[in-house]
Amino acid sequence: MKIRMRAHSYYSRLGLCFLTFCVVFITIATVRFPKDAFDSAMTGLQLWWNVVFPALLPFFILSEILMGLGAVHFIGVILEPLMRPLFNVPGAGAFAMSMGLASGYPMDAVITARFRQNRLCTAIEAERLLSFTNTADPLFMFGAVAVGMFGRPDLGAIIALAHYISSVLVGLIFRFHGRSQPNSTENISTDLSTIPLRAFRAMVKARHDDGRSISQLLGDSVKNSMNTILLIGGFIILFSVFLRVISVTGLTTFLTTLFTAILKLIGFSTSLAPALVSGLFELDLGAMAASQADAPLIEKVAVTGAIIAWSGLCVHGQVASIVIESGIRMRPYMVGRLLHAILAAFITMGLMNLKQIASDFSTIPVFQKVSVYQSTFSFSSRIEQIGIHFLLFFSVLLSTSLAFYLVRQVWQKLNR
Repeated sequence: MKIRMRAHSYYSRLGLCFLTFCVVFITIATVRFPKDAFDSAMTGLQLWWNVVFPALLPFFILSEILMGLGAVHFIGVILEPLMRPLFNVPGAGAFAMSMGLASGYPMDAVITARFRQNRLCTAIEAERLLSFTNTADPLFMFGAVAVGMFGRPDLGAIIALAHYISSVLVGLIFRFHGRSQPNSTENISTDLSTIPLRAFRAMVKARHDDGRSISQLLGDSVKNSMNTILLIGGFIILFSVFLRVISVTGLTTFLTTLFTAILKLIGFSTSLAPALVSGLFELDLGAMAASQADAPLIEKVAVTGAIIAWSGLCVHGQVASIVIESGIRMRPYMVGRLLHAILAAFITMGLMNLKQIASDFSTIPVFQKVSVYQSTFSFSSRIEQIGIHFLLFFSVLLSTSLAFYLVRQVWQKLNR
């Protein structure tokens, strides 16, 4: 035990020294290359202001209000028959899953952290939920990536389908994470006929326990959401500067060599190595580099799928800043992201070989090819599409839960 504690203390000091060195190096490099740092910071600011801020802030506020009103507690009881057997998380996880699927990073992290703070789930359940709900939104994959970067609308369905299938597989795998720990709903009633009544009671109780007036709830929702969106903006700017600094100082050469060796090992074109380096830090830049690489299309799309699933250290930093105070560990999340990336790449390659899938989605409208930092959709259109996607994903989950509910009820009657 003493040896293990000494080893842990040694690695902690080593990690602290390495982190200090990195921060000092980046600070010196920023002073050495002020124009590059300023330009990259402006690029990150424009991305946050033009895309992230208007797209996510309304949904941050609405999710806070729904939790304060008890609607999420109602959803949790209704969807428990689906989410618990499949992913071993509370039914409220369907709300985080739907919002994550519809609006993308880091909406799921915000909602999961709020679930934990409101005791809607345990820390282990929050880690399970975060492992598979961290997904890109359909607008990004269909519009920005398939059309804007590849110029191929038919690739949008393949990239999105592989992304979501691999995400569900990660959730099924992570249901066994921490299974020895107690769940938040261990004593839930097995009488399925009482689910609607229990859902209504849960909503009323949650609203009573909250106790805030509507005006206070609205004010708190706006304040908390603004704090979160500003935090996300800071991380986007920071990582934009960080990626530019390591590029101009030549540190990306080592990473390029490493990824070149990995690509050779799996038989991929080595021209995709710079894309993997960029995607390691920021998914937009990585996906753009992959689409422009001199490599076979199937390899470019597979690498792009892996980069989107990984989501980049920039997103990981945002997630860490959001969930760290909730007692949610980042290690399971990082393992989930790596597993998601590997599965997405393999599934993308499999779907690319099924050419009939692309023909089924040939009616997708063609958008003008844009830069990675430009929004393909107007503000109102993006809000509308995110809302539609949320309703679509949530309706699918609700219908599936109802099917589970009916099947189990029939099974219980047959076994009486």
